[in-house]
Amino acid sequence: GVIKTALPNMDREAKDQYLLVIQAKDMVGQNGGLSGTTSVTVTLTDVNDNPPRFPRRSYQYNVPESLPVASVVARIKAADADVGPNAEMEYKIVDGDGLGVFKISVDKETQEGIITIQKELDFEAKTSYTLRIEAANMHVDPRFLSLGPFSDMTTVKIIVEDVDEPPVFTSRLYSMVVSEAAKVGTIIGTVAAHDPDASNSPVRYSIDRNTDLERYFNIDANSGVITTAKSLDRETNAVHNITVLAMESQNPAQIGRGYVAITILDINDNAPEFAMEYETTVCENAQPGQVIQKISAIDKDDPPNGHQFYFSLTAEAANNHNFTLQDNKDNTATVLTRRNGFRRQEQSVFYLPIFIVDSGSPSLSSTNTLTIRVCDCDADGIAQTCNAEAYILPAGLSTGALIAILACVLTLLVLVLLIVTMRRRKKEPLIFDEERDIRENIVRYDDEGGGEEDTEAFDMAALRNLNIIRDTKARRDVTPEIQFLSRPTFKSIPDNVIFREFIWERLKEADVDPCAPPYDSLQTYAFEGNGSVAESLSSLDSISSNSDQNYDYLSDWGPRFKRLADMYGTGPECLYS
Repeated sequence: GVIKTALPNMDREAKDQYLLVIQAKDMVGQNGGLSGTTSVTVTLTDVNDNPPRFPRRSYQYNVPESLPVASVVARIKAADADVGPNAEMEYKIVDGDGLGVFKISVDKETQEGIITIQKELDFEAKTSYTLRIEAANMHVDPRFLSLGPFSDMTTVKIIVEDVDEPPVFTSRLYSMVVSEAAKVGTIIGTVAAHDPDASNSPVRYSIDRNTDLERYFNIDANSGVITTAKSLDRETNAVHNITVLAMESQNPAQIGRGYVAITILDINDNAPEFAMEYETTVCENAQPGQVIQKISAIDKDDPPNGHQFYFSLTAEAANNHNFTLQDNKDNTATVLTRRNGFRRQEQSVFYLPIFIVDSGSPSLSSTNTLTIRVCDCDADGIAQTCNAEAYILPAGLSTGALIAILACVLTLLVLVLLIVTMRRRKKEPLIFDEERDIRENIVRYDDEGGGEEDTEAFDMAALRNLNIIRDTKARRDVTPEIQFLSRPTFKSIPDNVIFREFIWERLKEADVDPCAPPYDSLQTYAFEGNGSVAESLSSLDSISSNSDQNYDYLSDWGPRFKRLADMYGTGPECLYS
């Protein structure tokens, strides 16, 4: 069964798939034969027989002049009924006045032409651009060239919109130089900016202080003249990079930025000095003319022709009999011995002042002192020991022994101090003995009672516990007759907050006290409280009772007791006096 096309020029774009039902019969299709059927799906594959075509002959887009470079201006697409590689296209700008300002590329996913900006737009310079854009198939089938050219053209017009732009500097980077010896107020240079808009608004200048934290420079707000505000030091900062801001007077939100690099020119204002801290030694067995040290110098300045240093001994050291100095004429100098026989016992350290002069204009100089130590050296001239104090120690006592003795003495002193401190920290026990316990002398009387010998009139437990719940009890040794002016019944005594806080504070202090003894101790506190549970112990108010006691004898005790006699006397003339 061979399936063949029945019609020519089938069009995939019109119908890309056909479903066929095939029947097969035996007995050459005669009656009585059997048959079977099957389905066959025929799919048409694509060929590039459709050229690309733009839906419109022209396009127009508006873009602001402030649009950044590489931004997308527009997307255009030529229609192509083919699929896959047959629909792949390329776009290019073939004509127009925006050839160098715009470019077009292809989006591989959508086959769109993407127009982007190559240069900054300026409404004041040019308000519109016209582009002629061509779209063409990348894979053309020669069999279908008769269908026409497989490309198409369209026109794109781009309108530039005016935007209020910030001021623009005449140069993006200004380079200026100034001497570090310049006085405050010296003019360094001038920057200039203008408003690119048609309004041409006046511009005011300022320095971004984030780029000039030390405020070395000032700028005139109207003219853009930059001057020095402080003394400059090239050795601290050789180049200052500052940012100048230009703001429109009518719209201060529009700010332009210009960059200024100020180079500080060097002057000779630093004296030369030793290149490093030298540790110079001379052997006791050194010979005259022996080199013991080679020195060099540095200078923070940076002269145009490089440094040239001159070395010599100071006037007071020029005639010394121990050492001499030789200038090597290459910015180095050599220190040599003049004699032999150096001994640590006689002098262990020598100080050699060296005078260094630079070649600046004017030249500067400094005096640097070289410290030379006398050492004991081996046969190769390598220093072994430079400690002159070693000769002072007794021959039978080494340094290690002295250290051990000192450590022992310090240990004994620490032990003695610890023992004395512990003894002072011991506290006396706070428990009262029976002789010192005065609480049993505090008794509670509801009336005069029988005196100190009467132990039946009070309850010691009530005196020892302030929170006990009790009622007024009648005396067991007195007939319970009518009680005058009975005291109020005490059912409960509220816990005293002040007393409780006092106990807790003392407990915390005892827990953290570094001076407390390392054993348990008992601390007893007695607290009277806001009022006595036992009430008043005095019987002076017994005048309100039917007591038969006579207080007339108080009148015989003198004028000091006259008030009491008037209060408790039985005479009617003094009862209410």
